[in-house]
Amino acid sequence: MRFELVDRVLELGEDRIVTIKMVTSAEEYLRDHFPGFPVLPGVLMLEAMVQAGRKLLASRDPGCSRHVLGSVRALKYGSFARPGMGLRVRVELVKEMGDGAYELKGVAESVGSEDGEGGQTCASGKFTLRGVRAG
Repeated sequence: MRFELVDRVLELGEDRIVTIKMVTSAEEYLRDHFPGFPVLPGVLMLEAMVQAGRKLLASRDPGCSRHVLGSVRALKYGSFARPGMGLRVRVELVKEMGDGAYELKGVAESVGSEDGEGGQTCASGKFTLRGVRAG
């Protein structure tokens, strides 16, 4: 099973990407998380940042078949993202390491619509993605 948590790329630069993920009541995992108070699970907020980071690195490192999560640091959760809201994800490249790893910083904010106007912080932190070479 694959969760695509990037609905649209709003901005893509050399060292920065901004994406949007719309949270809809049709998403199966919301039925269980939590019954009567559906919210986007925190682990999927992190995954949305990781997926945005992968899209950013795909343009920088085209010889790499994929990037895998290496570590997560200083991850903090704030506001909930509920159905009908969006998650605006900003990821910036902090450092390119010599061993094929990249340190990134991500922030996921709640938004009311697809226009991507910022709201309250839902999740933020730093993470490392490591390249996996084909072959």
